[in-house]
Formats: sequence, C-alpha cells, structure tokens
Amino acid sequence: MQLYNTLSAEERAQLIDEAGKERLTLSFYAYAKIEDPKKFRDDLFIAWNALDALGRIYVAHEGINAQMSVPADQFDAFRETLEVYDFMKGIRLNVAVEQDNHSFLKLTIKVRHKIVADGLNDETFDVTNKGIHLKAQEFNDMLDDPNTIVVDFRNHYESEVGHFEGAITPDVENFRESLPIINDQLQDFKEDKNLLMYCTGGIRCEKASAYFKHQGFKNVFQLEGGIIEYTRQIKEEGIKSKFIGKNFVFDHRLGERITDDIISQCHQCGKPCDNHTNCANDACHLLFIQCDECKAIMENTCSTECHETIHLSWDEQVKLRKGLQVGNKVFRKGKSDALKFKNSGDLSTQTLAKAAQAETKDIRQKIKVKKTLIGKAEHYYSKSKIAQFLIENKELSVGDKVLISGPTTGDQEVTITQIFVNGDFSDTAKVGDQITFELPFRVRLSDKLYKILEA
Repeated sequence: MQLYNTLSAEERAQLIDEAGKERLTLSFYAYAKIEDPKKFRDDLFIAWNALDALGRIYVAHEGINAQMSVPADQFDAFRETLEVYDFMKGIRLNVAVEQDNHSFLKLTIKVRHKIVADGLNDETFDVTNKGIHLKAQEFNDMLDDPNTIVVDFRNHYESEVGHFEGAITPDVENFRESLPIINDQLQDFKEDKNLLMYCTGGIRCEKASAYFKHQGFKNVFQLEGGIIEYTRQIKEEGIKSKFIGKNFVFDHRLGERITDDIISQCHQCGKPCDNHTNCANDACHLLFIQCDECKAIMENTCSTECHETIHLSWDEQVKLRKGLQVGNKVFRKGKSDALKFKNSGDLSTQTLAKAAQAETKDIRQKIKVKKTLIGKAEHYYSKSKIAQFLIENKELSVGDKVLISGPTTGDQEVTITQIFVNGDFSDTAKVGDQITFELPFRVRLSDKLYKILEA
C-alpha cells in the first residue's frame, strides 16, 4: 500500500496545472491524546492521498498540526476524513487569505515527539487547560484596555514584517525560546494584568496560554484561530485591523498581506520592504528581507561571499561545502552580520511605506519596457545550471530578450543566445514546446517567463 510520495514537486505541479482546478490552502491543529501516532499517520496518508490533498503535517502523542493544499471540489470529502476522529469533529479550518495552487506540492506527514516543540519536561503541565479564546472584535477591544499586555508568540522573522499594535515581540528563533523569556519579563503582572497572546494560526498560543496558566497567570486570553482567522473576520465584518503589515506564512509565498503598511526594511540597503527571500547560495539559504533592487544586484544572495560563491562552478561549490556543519550556521533565519538593516524585538509600528505605492514604483523603475507572458518554469537543474520552461503563448527565438519573474527569484532579464526545444537545438520555440537554456540563477515553479517587447 502506498504510504509515500511517488511524484516529484515538478511532476505534481504539472498535474495540478493540467487539471485546472482551484485548490485551497488551509491549516488546522488539535491537541489530543493519540495512542499510536504511527498508525494515525498512515491512516491519514491513505485517506488524503486519495483526495489529492498535499501539505506538511506533524503528528505526535499530543495531537496534530497541519498546513495543507486541498482541491476545492474535495473540501467536503476532506472534512469528512477529519470527522472520523472525535477530537477533530467540528474542527476549525483556517483558509488562507491568498490562494496559490502550488502552495504545497507533496504530502508529507511526519511523526514527531511534539507537534510544537516547547522544551518542557513537566508532567504536571496540562496543555488542554488553555486560555480564553477571543474573536477579532473582542481581541481589538481588549487591545484597547490599558490593563492589557499583548505578546506575539511568533519568531523574529515573522513579527518583523507584521504584528499587532503595542505587542511585545521576542527576539527568538523558535517557540521554546519565547516561553521562559516572557515568563521572566511578566513575573510582576500575574495577578492584575490581562495577558493577551497571538500567533499565526493559534497552535502556539494554545500551548502558550496553557503554560502561563500553569505558571500562575490569572487572566490569560488568546486570539482564536490566530492572525489567519482574525483577517477573515475583519474582512467579513468590516472591522478595523489592528494588525499592521504582512502575515508570514510557511509555504513558498512567505507572506500574506493584511494591510498596505510596510513596517520593515530591506536588510541590505534599508529601503522600505517586507518581502522575504532565501539566499541563492545552496550552502546558506538564509531567510532575509530583500528589495527588488538588491535582489537584482545581489542575484538573490545575502552577502558578497554568497554572491561570489554562486558564480563558481558546481563542483567548486560542492567542494566548499564539504565538512560544513549545517543547522544554525547555515539555515539561521535572518541572523547574519552581513545584514546591516536587520531589526528584531520590541518593533515599532511606524509605517515606512505603503505596499501598493512601493510596488508600483519598483516595477516602473526596474521594468521600463513592455512584456508579454509566454511560459512558466518547470525545473532547474542546479548542477548544470539549466532552466526548463513550457511555452504557453507566442513564439520565442534566439536573440529575444526575456524577463523571468517570481516572488523569490525577483525580476531577472536575460537574452536568449541558445535554446534546446524538445531536446534538440533550435532557433525558435512555439506554443506547447518544452525548452531549456542555461541560466546563472535558480528558477522556481512559481516563476513566469515573459518576452520583452520593443518599446
């Protein structure tokens, strides 16, 4: 019986595009006592694989945490697979503000020690004894109460691009670091203050609220469904948003805009910006904020060292990585001396720019020519630095100028000097052709191929 993925991300993306069906990106969690997480995992995989549901899911003895992409026409059937379990009957599914059919391209269900790593080894701690849930308007009302302390239980790279007004934003890289820090900070307010907390979808606050009740805090409250559900409610009910900026999300989009306010800066030049990217150096992959201009100049890298590295041959890059210890040294989230404008902790809500205005200005400055969409990225062969695209509209010829554009890749202009069309050299590619050509930078499945037109 199939209990694993049989398709690559590229193959899955192609099938999704061919199907032409809308997909929903959603998340949910539940704390419960699961006796056999391995069997629970296998049963879920069988049920969800049959529905073409994809995502990243963690299960443990303490419950389930899921971020998923589900075909819209299978949504009811998907919910039925949850209703089989008593602890997930009527569970709230947080549907994303912005939809992307490629948000997840594999079904990955892993058994973990805990669904949210907390660093706690206290058997008397009851995770189900949680704080009071508040809906959007109730949360706003409590924010206005001077007797309230509000805490952001997300990581520094999440809160930097968006957070609630007046929130404490710990400079931490993971949830378990924040618990002792906030506990020490608020020792004098256990009895007389409202402790109000929030996170992306509610799962971290569910545990945090129970932890602070266990620590003796009397008035503990949490935002029901996190920022995702808050956003849905304020839009449906016409409530003013007290969340400023962008909500960081853990799929390839890396963010959903809640308000037009940009409150963070490009980590390299200081320009107002809240777009995250991963360093293009495969030995780094640092997550940081980078504006379009720096993205073009630095070719998606975080430092001069990484920029020089990506222009070495693949064999030289591999040689440099030999013996390199991965982990925090390689994959730290936005913590690097190379980032001169990185801000963390106790952030202000000062608006540096408005998203719509900033994006329009960037596009006009960067792209002063007309373009037309002709295709999409399908694969990137990193060893040979070859990009593969599918031509969906118009022709492409040797000598044409093209723009490759995507949320992580940015806007990259190149001139076609040589192309393979359906596996053979050719001067021209037509609609339906699969083409490959050499590129010095990585392309992603979300990238689009535009032909630049003469002015």
